[in-house]
Amino acid sequence: MTGVADKVMARAVAASVAEDAGAPRRASADMLGVGAGAAAAPGAPGARIARSGRIKVHVASRSNTALHVVLGALALTTVLALAVMDYGKVPFGEALAAAAGDFAQMMLQPGLAGHFTLPDVAEGLFVSLALALLTTLIGAVAAFLLGLLAASNLSSKAVSNAIKVVMSVARAVPAILWVLVFSVAIGLGPEAAVTGLLFHSVAYLVKAYSESFEEVDPGVVEALRASGASWWQVVFQGVVPEKVNEMLSWTFIRFEINFVNAVAVGAVAGAGGIGYQLFLAGSFYYNIHEVGLIVYLCLAVAVALELAATKLRKRHLVQR
Repeated sequence: MTGVADKVMARAVAASVAEDAGAPRRASADMLGVGAGAAAAPGAPGARIARSGRIKVHVASRSNTALHVVLGALALTTVLALAVMDYGKVPFGEALAAAAGDFAQMMLQPGLAGHFTLPDVAEGLFVSLALALLTTLIGAVAAFLLGLLAASNLSSKAVSNAIKVVMSVARAVPAILWVLVFSVAIGLGPEAAVTGLLFHSVAYLVKAYSESFEEVDPGVVEALRASGASWWQVVFQGVVPEKVNEMLSWTFIRFEINFVNAVAVGAVAGAGGIGYQLFLAGSFYYNIHEVGLIVYLCLAVAVALELAATKLRKRHLVQR
């Protein structure tokens, strides 16, 4: 009897061990949301395992299909446009090779050719930077006040929606078009450039600031209001300290955009600066070397602004 009992006990232990070994496999299948039936029927809803047992990484969906169709249509349209475009009497291949040669000469051999001196170029660069800085500072102050009123958690719904609609309309118009409008209304000069760039800067920063303000923890705002804090105390004790980093980031991004726009409108609005010198070098003097030098100076300023923004952000984070 003792031998029979030992055999029964050994079989029970073996069955228990086998069951425990199969449990992780069933758990893995359950966690993936598929079982034997799902693996056998890959077309079932939620099935992501092929018949071979491998997990499908790319699953066809309506959004992916629509994206592929749109990209394919755009690529086909581009190819057809290049094929049927009238290039005149200039062979496309020769023109493309000449353009590549001019670009290489412009970027590899920058320099001055006598039309500008180095102090002239430096002064033009300073004028463009000053134009960008002025529009950014004024735009940031105006956008901060309007952004507070546009935030739904700090203002009424009617006021918030009205400001957002007006800013959306102002933001939909390109900055260069605002500059042209004010060039006609005010006249050519730095005033038209500053006013035109200011419109787009305010609209851009109001959207950025207001969305940042709306992401503030509602509990913080409610706690300050419950303690009897005024509206300005809620702003400067609960909203601004939490979102100052994002505000700095958006402001520096806008500063870089305004510098690019200042270079672009230097000739259009008669604001001068390095943009006007770039226009003269490329369209009046036809000097590729001077164009290359001005492009490199603009790139250097863009890199310097990015480094300054990064250092300021890190310093502020350390202080906090």
